[in-house]
Amino acid sequence: SLRRIKLVFALSGMHLEHKSSKTMSDVIRYRWLYVMNFFWLNTELIGEILWIIDGANNGKKLRELTYVALCVTNCVLANIKCLFLILNEDELTQFTKCLQDLEEDEKESENSGKTTIVEEHRRFLNVFISTLSSSMALTCIALNLTPLVLMALGFRKTNEIELILPIPVVYPIDPYDIKYWPLVYLHQIWSTFLVAFKIGGIDCLFYYCCTVIRAHFRLLQHDFECINTCNEMEFQEKFQKLVARHLLLIRSVDLVDTVFTKSTLCNFMSSSFIICLAGFNVTAIDDLAFVLSFLTFLVSCLLQIFLLCYFGDMVMTSSMEASNGIFNAKWYLLKAKTAKQVLLVQIRAQKPVKMTAYKF
Repeated sequence: SLRRIKLVFALSGMHLEHKSSKTMSDVIRYRWLYVMNFFWLNTELIGEILWIIDGANNGKKLRELTYVALCVTNCVLANIKCLFLILNEDELTQFTKCLQDLEEDEKESENSGKTTIVEEHRRFLNVFISTLSSSMALTCIALNLTPLVLMALGFRKTNEIELILPIPVVYPIDPYDIKYWPLVYLHQIWSTFLVAFKIGGIDCLFYYCCTVIRAHFRLLQHDFECINTCNEMEFQEKFQKLVARHLLLIRSVDLVDTVFTKSTLCNFMSSSFIICLAGFNVTAIDDLAFVLSFLTFLVSCLLQIFLLCYFGDMVMTSSMEASNGIFNAKWYLLKAKTAKQVLLVQIRAQKPVKMTAYKF
């Protein structure tokens, strides 16, 4: 699943590993594809905004204006998500280092129970990322093939070809001139996939981080439960190592929250706007083609909001479940002083760690 995310990032010009960019040559070598894709996508964005302005002045239908407005919103969201990820690359690198440290600790105490937990989360993540990637790819393909289908149906009725584009956009050239139409069409196809790569790729990275954190909380809970020694010194030694892992996990959650918190807030705000526009158009218009288009926007936004909440809740719930593992350890066989220390850690573990939308 991480390989798929890296592939999507590579296609959009982003990287999961932070690389040195102290000199201009480093920046060019590291960012050239991202910069090229940035200008590619934002020429489309500017053209869409100009089309909305021109369409509003010339009496275009509301459904056409709102359709392009939804495309503009997604383009802006893709830019914002990429910007915040790039600005927080150091935190993402620190999170990767935390995961490496946690995995090193896990290797010291592998057993069949922990292997089952790891495999369960790995299977879940692989199936989920594969399903989500396939659905996003099919959505992009459907959006880009729709004009060709409409052109074929129109030709069958009238024996004339009316050139259509996936998204109406203002260009400095005539996009419906047969000389330029294929190039414009290809430009829009790649722009569509860029938006999907940027939004979907960053969301999948968030889901990956949340799932890995949940797996480590489950492993921590398992290790707390498996402290079965009655020896005071041995118990304290094992318990202190697990407490250090717990603190490292809390640090990991804070880093992931720092990376994604602002883009998550923007995601909720843009999705609220899209849901209002798309929901209104689904109920107000009769054109089946437009209804299906708006319904696709509506369902995708609702699903995105649901998944962000689901994975955030998954982290919060698993963090509190660590206290159950502490409770199930044989702390009641220890001296009162040690048992009191265990109780304090359990109380701290009951306080959930959270993913936020800019602290909301």
